[in-house]
Amino acid sequence: MTEAILLVGGQGTRLRPVTVNTPKPMVPAAGVPFLAHQIARLAAAGVDHVVLATCYLADVFEPYFGDGSAFGLHLEYAVENEPLGTGGAIRNAARHLLAAPGDPVLVCNGDILTGLDIRGLVMRHVEQDADVTLHLARVEDPRAFGLVPTDVEGRVLAFTEKPQTPEEIVTDQINAGSYVFRRSVIDTIPAGRSVSVERETFPGLLAAGAHLHGKVEESYWLDLGRPEAFVQASADLVRGIIDSPAVPGTRGEALVLPGAKVAADAWLADGTVVGAGARVGPGAVVHGSVLHDGAVVGAGAYIRKSLVGVGARIGRRSVLHGSVIGDGAQVGAHNELRNGTRVWCEAVLPDRAVRFSSLAGEGLSEQ
Repeated sequence: MTEAILLVGGQGTRLRPVTVNTPKPMVPAAGVPFLAHQIARLAAAGVDHVVLATCYLADVFEPYFGDGSAFGLHLEYAVENEPLGTGGAIRNAARHLLAAPGDPVLVCNGDILTGLDIRGLVMRHVEQDADVTLHLARVEDPRAFGLVPTDVEGRVLAFTEKPQTPEEIVTDQINAGSYVFRRSVIDTIPAGRSVSVERETFPGLLAAGAHLHGKVEESYWLDLGRPEAFVQASADLVRGIIDSPAVPGTRGEALVLPGAKVAADAWLADGTVVGAGARVGPGAVVHGSVLHDGAVVGAGAYIRKSLVGVGARIGRRSVLHGSVIGDGAQVGAHNELRNGTRVWCEAVLPDRAVRFSSLAGEGLSEQ
């Protein structure tokens, strides 16, 4: 038996307002909740028992996923009454594990899309007889991540969480959010309080002489914390740039879910998703965006790299570029929203209320 803990308790504040009513792992990407892609990949890798460590809006997970049988594995739920941090969540979820003290337990952050060779990570952990094995990725700009330098054998030398000075950037290897723990190591995490695995558990283990191993893998990797990254992940799944057994349809330039209506002369491209019951009007152009269930896009609107919430309405000839529209919001006609603009749930933006250029809403030729 291979077991895993998925950390899905975060509030997803960087994705608001789409996470006001929906926890981040349940926000749809490529037609299904993002968490469905993670669970499907775990099942494909041979994991047969998964514990979901939940907290924020915890009651929405089980009605959707049930006991996990639809994915070919067994799901259990460990609910935190208050946030316990990454380490505390792992410790809280451990009561559902069946593993023996020396067995490997996979732990994954719930906001990472990766093509990681899961079997390979577990095998490396066993081969190295490590206490913890970390998946490490290389990035061009590591300042927003935890740095993990290793020696030539892969043994972890230090942890630097989000370096603040150039002198602290000693490697381009970052903590990629997937780990294999020896089961007995999880039991050393303090119970009943908030613990950061990145800032407390890993540095503490290293200081105590534990064997922490890092496996660098150059596979697809994306942190979905920011809206632009979430939109990219969804588009990459739709286009097949990264594979997921959970995508409900064939790979291509767009995924249109059942009940959606798209005008014959509308243009969908770059991995766009049109949710169930959504409508895209005549002449509208939607590039690399996610339209959630019931969203309505008016005639001649132009939407690029944006998230449009459940039941939101985008008026005719409005322009969205890199924007997030909350559930039930209404963006009137001839508006132009750019550069990370966020419209809150149920908000109403009148016609011609916001513009960034004189051409907005008058034509799309310069988009």
